[in-house]
This record gives sequence, structure tokens and C-alpha cells, in this order.
Amino acid sequence: MAQYQSSRSSGRGTSTKRFSSGSSHFGTRSGSKSSATTSSASFSSSGAKTSYGGSKPSYGSNSGGKPFVGGRSSSRPSFGAFGGSRRRKPAVKKKKFGDYIDPALFIKKASTSTPIVPVVITHAFADFGLCKELNQNLARKRFTIPTPVQDHGIPVVMEGKDIIGLANTGTGKTGAFLLPLIHKVFKDPSQRVLIVAPTRELAVQIDDDFRSFSYGMRIFSAVCVGGTSMHKQIFNLKRNPHFLIGTPGRLKDLATRKCVQFSTFNNVVLDEVDRMLDMGFIEPITEMLAQLPKVRQTLFFSATLPPRIGALTSQFLSDPTTIEIRSGVTADSVDQDVIRVKDKSMKFEELKKLLKQPELSKVLIFSETKRDVERLSRDLQAQGFKADSIHGDKKQQQRQRALGLFRDNRVKILVATDVAARGLDIKDITHVINYTIPNTHNDYIHRIGRTGRGSSKGIALTFVD
Repeated sequence: MAQYQSSRSSGRGTSTKRFSSGSSHFGTRSGSKSSATTSSASFSSSGAKTSYGGSKPSYGSNSGGKPFVGGRSSSRPSFGAFGGSRRRKPAVKKKKFGDYIDPALFIKKASTSTPIVPVVITHAFADFGLCKELNQNLARKRFTIPTPVQDHGIPVVMEGKDIIGLANTGTGKTGAFLLPLIHKVFKDPSQRVLIVAPTRELAVQIDDDFRSFSYGMRIFSAVCVGGTSMHKQIFNLKRNPHFLIGTPGRLKDLATRKCVQFSTFNNVVLDEVDRMLDMGFIEPITEMLAQLPKVRQTLFFSATLPPRIGALTSQFLSDPTTIEIRSGVTADSVDQDVIRVKDKSMKFEELKKLLKQPELSKVLIFSETKRDVERLSRDLQAQGFKADSIHGDKKQQQRQRALGLFRDNRVKILVATDVAARGLDIKDITHVINYTIPNTHNDYIHRIGRTGRGSSKGIALTFVD
């Protein structure tokens, strides 16, 4: 059940209101039902054998090393175990970089029998008091029922209050801050909004959503990210846009050139704050926030709230309302399992066997380094697979082209670094494959969150040795 807690003490950032819900919800269009589970995700800690039941496909190799699809007629473990041998609990060993993650955490069946508890949605979009033009754009997109984070967040933002929004990926956070801020700027054009995102792709996606929501309202934006022409961005900034959307590194560069004055923005949104801190952006973010006017509205959105973010919120937010909408540790709609390989030299052969199965119709593959991503993409193309790649060394135009081909199903496989692990909303990804184990379990959560979105089921597979 949702709970609303309030505690107060004096001083900036020390009063906290909290709305928490144990549910995750993925947006509702006209005519669809909204519901979510309230149970926490659970994992097998024993390394037990797992398999799909019924007619679901199994992945891996039989005793002869040949791939098989369909129901299983023996007790043989699925996903790369051989000849009926028992899985041994892996020896605990440290990764060269990042944390050791027990492979048992990569094994979890998608929730099918968990009791469904309806999320209490108290508003329709028409109830928020948004301007007529904004409501017309929402109606054109057939958006009538908000997600929980929008339902509880939009009224608070419209009241001018600061927010700490904690929600899993795919819960509608972007709409929760864009819609009320577009309304605010439309009613008062002197308002300016700064939105900071960790990656170029997420910044571009936020801008796409902004343009869709604000269509015909004569409210303008500029996107400032690395990998694209700075001269063009400087030209766009001279037009004094109402919304500036950018990544920390490029915004800092533009501020150093005196092309951006943060003191002119009286609204600021930090999206995926935890990811920005993981990427080492705490210093530029702190400098940026320190230059903003004292009288402002500040919105923090994040999947987690580590201590460093808590320190930032205490310093820069005033009497914030905390809205927490999330389910268990990982998405209940994602079936998770491992692919065991005895020899790393066999990984690529096992990957090829998997990708030849028709069930893997739209696959996002994660690997750790830019070099490995590029090499894996080229090797797959050489084997006749329709594949492309995105990573930090590619120009923004190349990255956007690869994402466009993947969205439009012109390539079946996209190989990526963790640059694609957050914020990207690409429909109908059937499988996420971790070709390398992520550095942290939090990174794993965000990787597999690219599949199983909305009402769809997804499958996440992780190579382990």
C-alpha cells in the first residue's frame, strides 16, 4: 500500500516528505488498465538449475554441443550447462574492476503468479490543471492516465516545490518533470529550465519528449552534448531557449566559454543523478548547482539514493518531497538466467548459437569496453548478423544512426557499453545479453531494464565462467 510520511526540522533541505509505493508502473494510454506488483524481487542463492517451463525456449548446449529449442525432457540444466553435470557454487573472486557479483543474482524467473495489487491512481491528466495546449498534445498522443510517479509528482512540481523522485527505469519520470515545467514556462515565459542528464542519448530522448509535449506552444529548447558541433550549440544558445538540456561535461565546457550562465536558470532538473555520480560528475554538478539562483525549483530524479546524493540534496534542495515508486530489486517482468561457458574462447560460438534462434528477434548486447563492443559488432557482422554498435568513442551522429536502425528493426542486434544501460526507451527488445558481467549489481539492474518494459515480458542472459 502507498504510504505518505512527513517529518520536519529547521534548515534548508532537512525537512522531508515521502510518498512511497511498492509498485512499478509503466505508463497508460487511453483504454488500458494500470496495475503493478508489490512483491520484492527474489533470487536463488543456491545456484540451482533453472529452465523454462512448458513451451518456452531453452538456451544453451546439449551434451553434443548442439543448440536446442523447446521443452526439456531431462533434468539437464539450461543455459550452457553440459551433460547433466551439477552446477557448483562459484568460488568468490574479485573482479579487476568493480564489485564481485554472485552469479546466483542473475537467475530469477519472471513473475507470473505474484498477486497483482492495483496501483491507486488518483488523477487523470485532465485533472492536473495543465494549460489547454498541453492537454491537447496529450490527447493527441492518447495519454489519459498518468503513471504513479506522474500522478504523485506533477501536482507537487506545479506547486513549485522541490522533489526527490526515486523510481525504477521505465516508470515515466521524464513526463513527471517535463509536463509541469512546460506548463510553468508557458504561463510565465521568463522561467528558464536547465535539465542535466548523464548520457547524450538520454538528453536527446528528453528533448524528443519535450518537442512532442510542447508542439505548437512556441516554447523552445537547445540540446548541448558532446560528440556534436559546439559551434551549432553556441548558435542555438544565442537564441535564448526556454529549456537547456545537456550532459555535465559539455555544459561545463560551454560555461567556461561563457556561453552559458547558470545563474539565469530558475528551474533545474537532474535526471539519473546516481548514474552521473558513478560517471565522476559530482564536481561539475556541485559547481553548477552552486551558481544557480537561491530562489529556484530543484528536481532530483534517481533510481537509488546513495549517501553522496543525500549530501547533495541536503545542500541544494529546500524542504523536498520524496516520491518513491518502485518494485523489487530487478524488474518482475524479466526472466533472468545465466549462460555458463567452460572456456572463454567458446563465448563467441555460444553467442552465435543463441542469436540464430528465432526467439531472439531484437537483442541488446552489453560488453564492458568500447574496444570489445566494436570488435564484437564487427565479428557478428562478418558472420552475417545484422548488427551495429554504440559506445563513447563514436560521434553522436553515428550513435543516433545506430539507435535509429535498431528502433526501426533494420538491425536485429545492438552491441553497447553501459552508455545504453540507462534512460533509453526502445520498444520490443526481446533479450538483453550481458556478454561481460557488469561492474556492479546496480549496473546489471539498469542493463536488464531495457527489456520487459510496459506489459511485455523480457529475457536477460548473462555469460559466466
